[in-house]
Amino acid sequence: MLERMFEKTLWSSRFIVILAVIFGLIGAVSLFIVASFDIYDTAKYVIMTYINHEHPDHFHENIVSGIIGAVDLYLIGVVMLLFSFGLYELFISEIDPAKESDHDEAQLLAIHSLDQLKDKISKVIVMVLVVGFFQKVGHTQYNGALDMLYLALSITAVAVGLYFLGKVGKSH
Repeated sequence: MLERMFEKTLWSSRFIVILAVIFGLIGAVSLFIVASFDIYDTAKYVIMTYINHEHPDHFHENIVSGIIGAVDLYLIGVVMLLFSFGLYELFISEIDPAKESDHDEAQLLAIHSLDQLKDKISKVIVMVLVVGFFQKVGHTQYNGALDMLYLALSITAVAVGLYFLGKVGKSH
């Protein structure tokens, strides 16, 4: 009887994961809101610059940087969503509306193992890193042919890495 009670308590303790699910969703919503305001601020900056006929230094770089920064936040928000959905499905219950849906997005968010959750999250994290890389590249000053060669090599390395990342988990 003591063993059964302990096992029932142990099994019920998995519901503590609901905290990570709830706060992961709060984090995702927060990131989406912040990124949306960043896009709004960037759009407002563009509109005001053109209305006032201004020509600020590094105008295009600042716009691209603002938008890329927002994309970065959106991607991290997606990581938080995947994390929350995955933990819920793995530890609490399958999400019934997703099961009932025959849409592709239901498959996108379906998580059946920790390895699958890790794989999906790691791919999005790599994309966050790639976006961050390109954001930094936009603000880098290039002082000669060697700097341009380094830029070309780094972009090639990122492209090759993304190519092989796309191959992971796919069988021919």
